[in-house]
Amino acid sequence: DKNRIFVMNLASGQKTDLTANWDYTVNDIAWHPDSKGLFFIAHHHGVTPVFSINAETQQIDTIATGLCDYAALAPLPDGSLVSMRHSMTAPNELCLVATDGTVTQTTNVNTELLAKIKMPTVEKVMVPTTDGKQMLTWVLLPPDFDQTKKHPAILYCQGGPQQAVSQFWSFRWNLALMAAKGYIVIAPNRRGLPGFGTEWNAQISGDYGGQNMRDYLSAVDFVKQRPYVDAAHIGAVGASYGGFSVYWLAGNHDNRFACLIAHAGIFNTESQYLETEEMWFANWDLGGPFWDKSNPVAQRSFANSPHKFVDRWNTPILITHGEYDFRILASQGMMAFNAARLRGVPAEMLVFPDENHWILKPQNAILWQRVFFRWLDRWLKPEAQQQVNS
Repeated sequence: DKNRIFVMNLASGQKTDLTANWDYTVNDIAWHPDSKGLFFIAHHHGVTPVFSINAETQQIDTIATGLCDYAALAPLPDGSLVSMRHSMTAPNELCLVATDGTVTQTTNVNTELLAKIKMPTVEKVMVPTTDGKQMLTWVLLPPDFDQTKKHPAILYCQGGPQQAVSQFWSFRWNLALMAAKGYIVIAPNRRGLPGFGTEWNAQISGDYGGQNMRDYLSAVDFVKQRPYVDAAHIGAVGASYGGFSVYWLAGNHDNRFACLIAHAGIFNTESQYLETEEMWFANWDLGGPFWDKSNPVAQRSFANSPHKFVDRWNTPILITHGEYDFRILASQGMMAFNAARLRGVPAEMLVFPDENHWILKPQNAILWQRVFFRWLDRWLKPEAQQQVNS
């Protein structure tokens, strides 16, 4: 769960880990023009800065940071570099990072359009966890936010499971769009995410349904204490491992949630173990096969399969899936949908016969967004629903 930077002497074959004493995982790398070090990008405490590392001394310096994610590296001969950056409220633009650290945006592809859109307010909140740690949680407040009114909220459950909740921009799971629909969005950097050290990142492996789920509930309980959060109308949404999270929370949320949405999620880890094309990952993260009774890690993983808690399901749930998904087969969603209906729980399912693990085709994406917000509005905005019914 840690990407490291190695330099190899081509003559001797000796390899040196430049990041041996650095506790974070590396994304992109690029040589500095003088060949004495490298630039790299890494998740770091909820954002994604640009760093440099000296190949001889292994000293690491922050080159560019802010309330944003940098997403590319193109070094220039003078030691500066061209990069892209984005945030939860703005898609990518090119920028120039000068040798003194000054950052200048060099394109304005989206400036005119963004000027016409009211964006949410993004807050960084530190939430105490059940094991005495502090968890960085992003909270997005709707545009034209009125703190004198009650607002419904959404818990965003990240996939991966080791995928950062940084200042990411997405055309699918867009937190700014969710906030623009009138929802307060709660996006925790729960256990298992990069950017907070290898221990935090690796903790989730072998502990599905464990501390990371308690982290989710801690974030919800912390934020819903605010007077402007409608604690009776909070939803939970997520895809992939986020879908697993929603299915697991469906049986373990103690009535915190008024509705749920799971996309491409794992419902039955035993069948998932034998269905997925990503076998090495299942062996590592689940601890091994479910038939190995002598393996306590595997047995704990499979005992926490969401389908084990269906007897407690009582919350309306929307399930979406793509039939070309070979990571997590659509049968997982179909099982969850049938389980909800057999339990008498309000449920809908949307299956895309021409999509894989992600909904990528434009018209499909529009349909997905419409169904997504229709379901949330139905259960989390009672006043709006009363108007529709009348």
